[in-house]
Amino acid sequence: MAEKDPLVSSWFGVEFQGQVVGAFRECTGLGSENEVVEYKASGPRGEFVIKKVPGRLKWNNITLKRGITDSMDMWQWRKLVEQGKIDEARKNGTITMYNQQGEPVARWNFINAWPSKLTGPSANANNNEVAIEELEITHEGYERVS
Repeated sequence: MAEKDPLVSSWFGVEFQGQVVGAFRECTGLGSENEVVEYKASGPRGEFVIKKVPGRLKWNNITLKRGITDSMDMWQWRKLVEQGKIDEARKNGTITMYNQQGEPVARWNFINAWPSKLTGPSANANNNEVAIEELEITHEGYERVS
C-alpha cells in the first residue's frame, strides 16, 4: 500500500442548517474521549488485577476562529441561547476542511450543536492585526464522513 501524504488545511468552511455559514482560519477540539473506569478483579491464578474499561463518552467542544466581519450570524445564533431558546438554537451542521486549492479534503457532520461561548475581538488600535472572533460549539456527537 502506498503511503499517503497528510492533509494540509488552508481554511475551514462551516454550515449549520444554512443559518450560520462562514470560513474559519482555525478549528480546534475535533475529537472525543471516554472516561476510564478501573475495577479490581482476580486473574486466572487468583492474583490481583486492575482492569480498565471505557466509561462514559464525552464529545469535545469545537472552537472556531475567524477574522471579524460585518456578518452577525454567530451573534444571532448565540443570542438564542442567551434568551433560553435552546431548542431553537440546536442545529445540525458540517465543518469542511479545504486545501490551498480550495478543494474539500475532509468533512465532519455534527448533531444538535449550539454555541456555548462567543468571544469578540480584543481591541488594540496600536497593532496592525486582524480582529479575531471565537465561537465555541457544544454538540451531541459527530462523525467524520470524508
